Amino acid sequence: MFDATRLEVTLEQAVARIREAHGERPRVAVVLGTGLGALSEAIEVAAAIPYEDVPGFPVSTVQAHAGRLVLGSLEGVQVIGLDGRFHRYEGYAMAEIGFPIRVLKALGVEILLLTSAVGGMNPLWPPGDLVLLSDHINLMGDNPLIGPNVDSQGPRFPDMSEVYDGELRAVAREQALRLGIHLREGVYVAVMGPNLETAAEYRMLRAVGADVVGMSTVPEAIVAAHVGLRVAGIATITDACLPDALEPANVEQIIATANAAEPTLTALITNIIANI
Repeated sequence: MFDATRLEVTLEQAVARIREAHGERPRVAVVLGTGLGALSEAIEVAAAIPYEDVPGFPVSTVQAHAGRLVLGSLEGVQVIGLDGRFHRYEGYAMAEIGFPIRVLKALGVEILLLTSAVGGMNPLWPPGDLVLLSDHINLMGDNPLIGPNVDSQGPRFPDMSEVYDGELRAVAREQALRLGIHLREGVYVAVMGPNLETAAEYRMLRAVGADVVGMSTVPEAIVAAHVGLRVAGIATITDACLPDALEPANVEQIIATANAAEPTLTALITNIIANI
């Protein structure tokens, strides 16, 4: 983790760079996962900043991640979109993955909406379905809070009893019902990657209580809990991970499934933001 002096200095530099491009304070932030970048097109964009231009930010290296900050408004609410995210399997330390979340808090963001593409392990949930996250399991073998705690950022032992805000989840359910969107609700398990799982591993992950599996989201949610952001997570099931009917993974098909579900996700996220 960053030491206190380096963290504060880098945070100040990142915030200054972003405010230089757009002076409005964003209230809501949205992290856009694999194949979900088109959601940024719904934002009335006032400024877009490549990640490499923001001090302290990692750079996205993954296919279908644009790698930029998008600032503007959505349904009259000031928002900031992270068009692409960062993963442990790219070689980044967990503290580096969590740094952009700390920048969001320093900018004045109150609510963080996390989106992601996931493998579905519930046999009743087909690819293309959206899943509202109720909880998570961290099996990444690492944690973004390891190291000396920076007390100005949050407590040494942050509470995780309700990482995914109950009121935000209620809004998501209400808006999904109003829009006629079939919104599942379940538990996300995070693994390191980048390989997908074996049939035996899918059996294990299902047995420990997970409904969907991915390689992101949880580090961001942990840091968000540390700094005091309200969090909601919505995942798109992009492939069926059923151990007794497991087929070889097709990355192009996974991205295509995420792209096909993107208009539904955009409508849901837009209406959540409008009704927060």
